[in-house]
Amino acid sequence: MRTTSQLRDFESNASVSSEMKLIPAWSVALAFVAFAAVQYFFWVILPAQRHHPGPPLGLQVYLSISAGALASLYALMAGYVSRDAPRRAMSSLLWIIVVLMPGGIGFVLYFLLRMPAVSRCPACETMVQTDFHFCPQCAYQVSASCGKCYRTVSSTDLFCVHCGHDLATDNMPARLRAFSS
Repeated sequence: MRTTSQLRDFESNASVSSEMKLIPAWSVALAFVAFAAVQYFFWVILPAQRHHPGPPLGLQVYLSISAGALASLYALMAGYVSRDAPRRAMSSLLWIIVVLMPGGIGFVLYFLLRMPAVSRCPACETMVQTDFHFCPQCAYQVSASCGKCYRTVSSTDLFCVHCGHDLATDNMPARLRAFSS
């Protein structure tokens, strides 16, 4: 039997892997190309332009790997944003441009200002934030919630983890009960 902390770690790892799946193949290929281009610059072009001895070899290796990793990170983040922004009803082109701002400020802005993820209501097709329990247009219950404190609960919970309410007494729709069996 798993403990609560093991389940939380498992859920955390599952969410990280699902987020990693958002990075498209073109972005991964671009990251490899960017890393290779930076290495080519540091080891072929830069030494040919020098008229004096360069820095120590250890420093050259450190700088080339760091700059290559940074260029690769920019390519991977551009790919991630191109897939993540539409999930959140945001303009992907605008945010890719913002993310490519120098110094990493674009990454900070994206993660601070991004909207919650959205999905479609199964009943009326309205865009609904994933943390909503009911559709704002048709009142369709889109996620499980406690009938007493109205906080989010898992469809497999027997009692509310926030207030201890017996969830079996709630009239949860059959489609949400189906997930618990």
